[in-house]
Amino acid sequence: MKNTIELKHVSKEYPGFHLKDVSFCIPAGTIVGLVGENGAGKTTTIQAILNSIHFGGEIQIFGKDNRVAEKEIKQDLGVVLDDSFLSEYLSAKGVGAILKMMYANWDEKKYDTYLKKFKLPSSKLIKSYSSGMKMKLKIAAALSHCPKLLVLDEPTSGLDPIVRNEILDIFRDYILEDESRSILLSSHITTDLESIADYIVFLHEGEIVFQLPTSDLLEKYGILKCSEKEFEQIQKEDVIRYQKRKYQYEVLISDKQKMRKKYPFAVIDKATIDEIMLFYVKGEK
Repeated sequence: MKNTIELKHVSKEYPGFHLKDVSFCIPAGTIVGLVGENGAGKTTTIQAILNSIHFGGEIQIFGKDNRVAEKEIKQDLGVVLDDSFLSEYLSAKGVGAILKMMYANWDEKKYDTYLKKFKLPSSKLIKSYSSGMKMKLKIAAALSHCPKLLVLDEPTSGLDPIVRNEILDIFRDYILEDESRSILLSSHITTDLESIADYIVFLHEGEIVFQLPTSDLLEKYGILKCSEKEFEQIQKEDVIRYQKRKYQYEVLISDKQKMRKKYPFAVIDKATIDEIMLFYVKGEK
């Protein structure tokens, strides 16, 4: 399987923050969720991918260096950032007219279809839009030049659950239409990622903790609960992280089925992505 994006030893240093040796890939035809606490380095990583900051290391997009072939790459790149790039004194129709001049593959019919689907008035100024409407406009703009790669920073932020599901369905359809397409999706709403992402990349304090298939995280990982005496029987190699609670120990494990056989005395629950992240950040090793 070819990779749409490859990051190799990417680094960036600011006062009080250091993105350290970040390496991961996005296989063609997949959706990769980028997670981490505020300040973990998600936005810096996206900025490096878009070549909007100076950075160390190497990033290949569509097999090309993103610094050398930036203009060519961006023709096939759809971007939705948390900070709006749109002037509030434009209308949706005006945005379309500008983007038509920027992208060789701009599809005006597709853009109009998204505006109708999202119930966005094409002639009203963007400043009159709600925050949710502004986000939907950015998504419509990103999808309407038929990009091969979407880079999305908090695209479902500020949207109600019904609209969020609608947006996620659009992202699924985008991948299904062409299996060579890919999505990098940064989000704090990990339940969205659990339903849509093929892989999860977890950043913590500027470093990658893991890149794993979402199915492994949700189906294999678990939280083992036991008493202090029972905790002493658990072998160290089976413990990813643990937390001592008031009345019990909670242990993050990577293979529920295996651990149930090995430690039949323990209660083992499923783990969400949020819980797995918390164990890595707050738990002890």
